[in-house]
Amino acid sequence: MRAAQYDRYGGPDVIHLAEAPTPAARSGRILVAVHGSSVNPVEARVRSGAFRFVTGSKFPKNVGMDFAGEIVSLGDGVSGWTVGDRVWGFTGGLPLGRIGAAAELLSVKPKWISRAATSIDLVTAGGMPMVGSTAIIALRHHAKLVAGERLLVRGASGGVGSVAVQLGVALGARVTATASATNLDFVRSLGATEAFDYRTTRPSDLSAFDVILDLSGTQVPDYHRLLARGGRMVTTAVNNVGFFLASQLLGPRRVRAFTAMPRTRYFADLAELVDSGRIVPVVGGVHPLAETAAAHAALESGTRGKQIIDVRA
Repeated sequence: MRAAQYDRYGGPDVIHLAEAPTPAARSGRILVAVHGSSVNPVEARVRSGAFRFVTGSKFPKNVGMDFAGEIVSLGDGVSGWTVGDRVWGFTGGLPLGRIGAAAELLSVKPKWISRAATSIDLVTAGGMPMVGSTAIIALRHHAKLVAGERLLVRGASGGVGSVAVQLGVALGARVTATASATNLDFVRSLGATEAFDYRTTRPSDLSAFDVILDLSGTQVPDYHRLLARGGRMVTTAVNNVGFFLASQLLGPRRVRAFTAMPRTRYFADLAELVDSGRIVPVVGGVHPLAETAAAHAALESGTRGKQIIDVRA
C-alpha cells in the first residue's frame, strides 16, 4: 500500500511516498481504508527529531495521527461495527513510527474511533479528530466551561483554536480570541466577540476571564493573573511545570497542563457538534498523499486551520 514515510529526522522535505506492508485486521482491531488524514504540530516535532530519545533511530517511520475513512475488515472479537461504516479517530498515541494515518490502510483499536460526522466528506473529516477532541477535553472536561463565563482562547486561528472558539460559543461562553493581525476578522467570523493581535496586545491590556485556553505556551504567569477568582487556565504547553504544580496548591486560580488522549466518546461528541452545525471544519489546505511534505511545510508556516491529506488522491 502507499504511505507517507521518512528515513531520517529533519525538515518537511524528508517525507516521501513509499510502498509499505499492508496491515491486517488482527484480533480486536479494525482495518480502515483511509480517505483523509491531517498534520498536527506534535507530528512535525517528532519528524524533526525533537523527541528522538523516545522515538529512537529505527526507520522508516510513518506519519499521521488522525484520520477518517471506511471500515473494510473486522478482526476476531470486534462487535458493534459493520464493514462499510464511516469512522474517524486517531492511531492511539504519539507518532512513534510503527503506524501512521497518512496511508491507504490503517489497523486501529475500536476504542480510538467513533462513527464520523455525516455532514462532511471523509477527506475533510480526516482533519477533525485530534483538534476537535482536544478542544472538547480542554473546555468541557478540564475547564468545565459553562454558559455565561468569559473565555479567552490564545492561538485562536490554528487547528485547535479555531475549534475551541466555536465550541466556547456553542457552550454559551463570551469568547475573546488572540491571533495574528491578519486573522482577527477570521476568528471573529468563528464567533469571537473580541479579537486582539497577540503581537501588540499585552496581558495587562485585557480584562479578567473565567477560563483561559492557552495554545501558545508563552507568558503563562502573566496570563494567569487575568483569571478571575475561581478561574481556570488550561494549556497544552509542557514547560513551566513547576508553575503549574504550584497553582494547584496556592490560591483560588488553577492552571492545568495536559496532553489530549481522546477516546470514542470524545469523537462521538465531536460528530454530534459537527452534524448540528455548531462546529464547522476550518481547512487551511488539501494535499494529495504524495505531497504530505507540503502539508507539513504549510503547518510550520503558521497557516490557519488544518492541513488535510487526501489519501486517495
